[in-house]
Amino acid sequence: MCDYSLHHVNTRPAKVGDKLTTRDFLLGTRGFAASEDASVAVCVLPGTELCFADEVTSAPWLERVIKHKTAIFRQINLHKQWAHHDALEFPDGEIVLLTNLKEGQQATVLQLPATAVGSNLPQPLTHVPLPTAIS
Repeated sequence: MCDYSLHHVNTRPAKVGDKLTTRDFLLGTRGFAASEDASVAVCVLPGTELCFADEVTSAPWLERVIKHKTAIFRQINLHKQWAHHDALEFPDGEIVLLTNLKEGQQATVLQLPATAVGSNLPQPLTHVPLPTAIS
């Protein structure tokens, strides 16, 4: 998926083997840019496995190194329409918003989720359903 603030940028879906780079799209968010065209945001489905070339560094306020090179793409805060949703979950369970990563980091798409390659499993939620009243 691509965060709400990237909807005005040219996008394409991620593919296995893609080389992606974290980029500030100057719209209040960072995302993954295509290696063939830095102006194109690459939309990643929840459950996609990624491997970074180096340890991951988060940036905006306090730079720190995350001691892992692999992550699974997730979406969080889906109940908040105007919040960033794109995030990475690392092997220790830590979740970091994609927009909080330092610009210029390179990652490779290792595997897409089963729903992206023809499975009959349900597609990822694009919203959180509201609870129904129990009578």
